[in-house]
Amino acid sequence: MPKLLRALLALLVLAVLGYLVYSSTHAAQFRVEVCVNYQGRTACRIAAARTREEARRGAHDNACADVASGVTESVGCNSTPPASVRWITSDPTVP
Repeated sequence: MPKLLRALLALLVLAVLGYLVYSSTHAAQFRVEVCVNYQGRTACRIAAARTREEARRGAHDNACADVASGVTESVGCNSTPPASVRWITSDPTVP
């Protein structure tokens, strides 16, 4: 393999790795813990996302995955309001 091609491939790999590190550390602006009570069971989960709603929904869905089994219970849990919502971090520059 020619040296130029090898150098270009190395740069491409470094660029992709750099993008992955940057996007994974700078994408989530909101981090929240949501607790859900469903049919006598309780679960709390933390999620992070770019928007407040995405973070809250992700944490709620993850908590429901622990306390509900099957489609019917999952739908029921997902329509249940959270028992508590605690915002851990948020970007103050975002409204």
